Amino acid sequence: MTTISYPLLDSVNTPDDLRLLAEDDLPALAAELRQFLIQSVSHTGGHLSAGLGTIELTVALHYVFNTPEDRLVWDVGHQSYPHKILTGRRELMPTLRQKGGLAGFPKREESPYDTFGVGHSSTSVSAALGMALAAQEQGTDRKVAAVIGDGALTAGMAFEALNHAGAVDANLLVILNDNEMSISPNVGGMSNYLARVLSGKFYSSVRENSKKVLGKMPTVWELARRAEEHVKGMVVPGTLFEELGFNYIGPIDGHDLPTLISTLQNMRQIDGPQFLHVVTKKGKGFAPAEENPCTYHGVGKFDPDNGELIAGANKTTYTKVFGNWLCDMAEQDQRLIGITPAMREGSGLVEFSKQYPKRYIDVGIAEQHSVTLAAGLACEGMKPVVAIYSTFLQRGYDQLIHDVALQNLPVLFAVDRAGLVGADGPTHAGSFDLSYLSCIPNMTIMAPADENECRQMLYTGFCLDGPAAVRYPRGSGPGVEIEKEMTALPLGRAEVRREGKRVALLAYGSMVGAAEAAGEKLDATVVNMRFVKPLDEALVLKLASEHDLLLTIEENAVIGGAGSLVAQLLDKQPQQPHLIQMGLPDHFIEHGDHQDLLNNSGLNFQGIIDRVNRFLEGDSSPQAVVQANSY
Repeated sequence: MTTISYPLLDSVNTPDDLRLLAEDDLPALAAELRQFLIQSVSHTGGHLSAGLGTIELTVALHYVFNTPEDRLVWDVGHQSYPHKILTGRRELMPTLRQKGGLAGFPKREESPYDTFGVGHSSTSVSAALGMALAAQEQGTDRKVAAVIGDGALTAGMAFEALNHAGAVDANLLVILNDNEMSISPNVGGMSNYLARVLSGKFYSSVRENSKKVLGKMPTVWELARRAEEHVKGMVVPGTLFEELGFNYIGPIDGHDLPTLISTLQNMRQIDGPQFLHVVTKKGKGFAPAEENPCTYHGVGKFDPDNGELIAGANKTTYTKVFGNWLCDMAEQDQRLIGITPAMREGSGLVEFSKQYPKRYIDVGIAEQHSVTLAAGLACEGMKPVVAIYSTFLQRGYDQLIHDVALQNLPVLFAVDRAGLVGADGPTHAGSFDLSYLSCIPNMTIMAPADENECRQMLYTGFCLDGPAAVRYPRGSGPGVEIEKEMTALPLGRAEVRREGKRVALLAYGSMVGAAEAAGEKLDATVVNMRFVKPLDEALVLKLASEHDLLLTIEENAVIGGAGSLVAQLLDKQPQQPHLIQMGLPDHFIEHGDHQDLLNNSGLNFQGIIDRVNRFLEGDSSPQAVVQANSY
């Protein structure tokens, strides 16, 4: 490994230290920061490409703005590692995404420089506008800047916020970090020059004074306004943002520190909504990340000298199972359409997009649109499959109810990342999908215990005439052999994995393995519930009549989860059997190792054993049940 020294970076513990440096020193600081980031993430894993692309922008923002008094809001937060390093957390970077360590995203509890907690896309402009309006109401001169990527700008929420910001004339700077567009040297130089001119005090003063004078002559003012737009329109793509009420500047080279700093200094002095368009390169300065930014977007440990990834377990993931099934199903049924809200790689649609490009739809970061689009396709006889993370489906909840379930349309939701997600933490955990799905009429909800069952459930849901969801966890399963042939499972039928005495363990999805292990120790009946909805009522009632205790186990919020449907069924019975519901506790679970988080929640072999033993030892009071629910 190469040994690297960081003389400038070592002198910068906070942005106050940064602002003491001469502007001529900043390019060297940026170079050190880039190398430090590569070295750090190579040991911990994490999001790399986005941060490498925003090194210079991060330095410039903290140099120009008086953070944290001035508010800086990052969108999503994938690009926030350089920000963390410059804001007093450099020494903590080895703890990144580990239990008790730094979060992988901005987090208000972690630092006053993290002004808004993020993890989901397209929230920055709304939050920053709220902060700008608060500053206006409080009569302070506090500045507010939001940094949003071109991908995040595909979401409707971002445009709702931009539309509102222009209408209320707030003092807000929106910075578009565009890392898809390229600028040739000639156009880049001209754009940088124009940005300095158009953001300067002289131009702004002339522009405002002209408004006052020419405003008394509407025809002349309209002519002048249109002339200005036409001149700017020839060299900048800012018409849309100008129409929304922003003063648009750019595009400028996001890696040119002198231009960034002078432009930001000028724009910081201008009142009203400002929009700065900067062009950056994902993975900048690290050849492997530049060549393959998707691989290094969220990356595991790697060799910082050559970028070679350190191999992990080579198991088939549930995401891969879904991707293979989708291709096989598309070959059999021409009606299948695969939809993703900008998660082609994460949701396993890469191969499908290559084999069936005309039947693959990426809607961008627009979860609401993806759901209603699927509903429209289903209305016309197509069979849409929406591949979406559990935590992102939350953003399309009204559309799921109003546009899909209410009309009982055959849309299949492949719900990835269900349950806890380890290092990504609570912003990405799929802790609530069983709760928010199970209360919706017409929904069929399945949770596979293994890879083969996942494939068969996807087929089962696809064959239904109404909405269905198959929720599966991140990573790999127990390693069950996958059958190529697809067979629809009997609707609403659970599977008894083991016959036992006194205790019946009713396990859902990822919890079946732990339940089976505990069942052997306890000589308990073990059931792979398979279907959350419709519930196998006949089997549950039979088990209740033959056992002293029923215990439901799920990797979902215990409140309103799958166990609550069992409780509702049993509540109707004249004889009330003992029921304990085990699930995720009623608080957000922080980042850390996935298995450790499950252990801490009691959702493992030992947790099940301990809970059952407490019951068998006579701890069956109502208070004990509440205690069990608090796992």
